[in-house]
Amino acid sequence: MFKKGIAAFLILLLVFVTACSNGDGETNADTDEDGIKVGVLFSLSGATAITEAPQANAALLAIEEINNNGGINGKKLIPVQEDYNSDPTEAATKASKLILDDEVVAIVGTHTSASRQAALPVVEENNSVLLYPVLFEGEEYSRNIIYTGTTPNQQLESFIPWVTENLGKKVYLLGSDYIYPVQTNNIVKKLLELEGGEVVGEQYVPLGHSEFSSVINDIRQSKPDVIFSALAGDSISSFYNQYADYGLDAETMPIVSPTTMETDLAAISNDAAKGHYGSQPYFETIDTPENQEFVKAYHEKFGEDEPISAVIEAAYTSVHLLAKALEKVEDPYDADALLEAFIGLEFNAPQGTVTIDENNHTYLFSRIGQVNENGEYEVIFESNEAIKPEPWSKLLFPDHEEPWK
Repeated sequence: MFKKGIAAFLILLLVFVTACSNGDGETNADTDEDGIKVGVLFSLSGATAITEAPQANAALLAIEEINNNGGINGKKLIPVQEDYNSDPTEAATKASKLILDDEVVAIVGTHTSASRQAALPVVEENNSVLLYPVLFEGEEYSRNIIYTGTTPNQQLESFIPWVTENLGKKVYLLGSDYIYPVQTNNIVKKLLELEGGEVVGEQYVPLGHSEFSSVINDIRQSKPDVIFSALAGDSISSFYNQYADYGLDAETMPIVSPTTMETDLAAISNDAAKGHYGSQPYFETIDTPENQEFVKAYHEKFGEDEPISAVIEAAYTSVHLLAKALEKVEDPYDADALLEAFIGLEFNAPQGTVTIDENNHTYLFSRIGQVNENGEYEVIFESNEAIKPEPWSKLLFPDHEEPWK
């Protein structure tokens, strides 16, 4: 039986967006001249909306919390929300609107690497600020972007050795056909070489792809020990459910993934999800006071059954980091001063204390979870402390110059 909550989530999202929007992407509070405008740029529709719409919710929740605590030096944050419909070209267009027309001090959002890279030149050319709250492939630095999602060294360099030691060395690589999965799988290949592992198959499917019979047949013929899935969006639940329908399971051939999150598990039957593994800096089940408070606030706002994932936590954390940076500057619209204010910032996030490094990326934790019978990740490994981000992994790119120096 599929988990409840998807329909309730969509209803709550519609009510919430309608309540705080005037119909053209801007909030009703936008008329308050004393406020500080913040862009919230996520897909509320399209192939990745299942993951991005809750990120928008988390960003709005953080803005509400900050405003309830007095705002920024007495000024409220005013969210200006846009939906880019899972389309990278539209992400660039909406980013331009937020910066030039709405005059936001910063944007929190975009999701896929394709959408981030589409928005990046717009942000750079206008010397604006983008907070990017999503795991990504690394190999990028922009002085105008604050990256609050994981870099490969934080997510993969403990995950792949653990997989080869505990689950097997023959790995089948599967991903959606865009930048992040392809680059991530290239990094996985290098890590497998170091661990004596072997790639026995590799396939990519378009975003939104939902028919996996040929892929599953190829997996059966390849006989891997493990499937490494870098699928995104709606394709994740389709693959897991069909994988189980074809008689495959986690006991004999587990799926391990850096992209399958709690929002995806909600669309997968518990039987199909049970036993598979994920690697994230945050899981909803983490037992910290900060996480308990966050989970309670999120569920009270959006529904008890609504799942919370690492990218949702990252969106929430991004807004709180932005607030801390804004408190440090005299003029919130001075992008250079604002970007400088981020460096070294700390926040007691739901996952633990995180810090912005000089390279504009964030110290984050490394965790591995296994899905239990209730369709929830149980943490089976976690790092003792937050791990320094390496946009270019020193393990894989030991001689790469650091452009932020």
